Amino acid sequence: METLFFIVFALQGIAFGSFLNVCIDRLPAGSSLISPPSHCDACQQRLSPKDLIPLVSYLWLRGRCRYCRAKIPARLFWVEVGTGLLFALAFWRFGLSAEFAVAAFYSALFLMIGVIDLEHKLILNKVVYLAAFVALLISLLLHQPKVVDALIGGAIGFAFLLIPVLVTPLLIKREGMGWGDVKMAALIGLVTGFPMVLVAMLMGVVLGGAVAIILLLLRIKKRKETIPFGPFLSIATIATLLWGSHILDWYLGFFP
Repeated sequence: METLFFIVFALQGIAFGSFLNVCIDRLPAGSSLISPPSHCDACQQRLSPKDLIPLVSYLWLRGRCRYCRAKIPARLFWVEVGTGLLFALAFWRFGLSAEFAVAAFYSALFLMIGVIDLEHKLILNKVVYLAAFVALLISLLLHQPKVVDALIGGAIGFAFLLIPVLVTPLLIKREGMGWGDVKMAALIGLVTGFPMVLVAMLMGVVLGGAVAIILLLLRIKKRKETIPFGPFLSIATIATLLWGSHILDWYLGFFP
């Protein structure tokens, strides 16, 4: 039975990933999520149901539009795969429980935020504000996390990135992180609560710093090019949602 649930929730995640792709495409442009119906961006042909089967349609069509043969972005495929994997991991971690539902929802949310920032270098206020409201409702109704811990976490997340955003331009005469990152950090605090917000933020900083150094050393990125921080915060938050207590215990184990 557990294996069946695992497969079912993975498939639900894949289907939800299809909706996330619509959000990733349309929210940065300020477009409606409902209208117009799904269509090919190259030839504007409306897509039929057989063109919209998650994963299957992309593989069957070999990543190209059925009508004009334009290339379909591989991101559509990988977001569906990623969301399915996150739903499956959340079920594997928490079982059939409220914790599973919350972790799956938040993981999908931060996957969407991270991909939008990666593609457009934008962390959208309308997404962060609505998500913060939902996070407070979840905290009030399900106590995940407790309201006090959520509010403390939100304040810590906000303060954690506020100082770098204010100080960095004074030191290097150019912008580093933006206010979108600060607002996202506050959202992360509301979602993870205290003390898990510290795990998420520190992991995000370490991950982002390590990748930035590697990209610079390999000359993939130039020093003056900005690297979006949202994807690293998203990865760190998802990891914290799924394994935060284990990560914290591992870290504290260094201080007997």
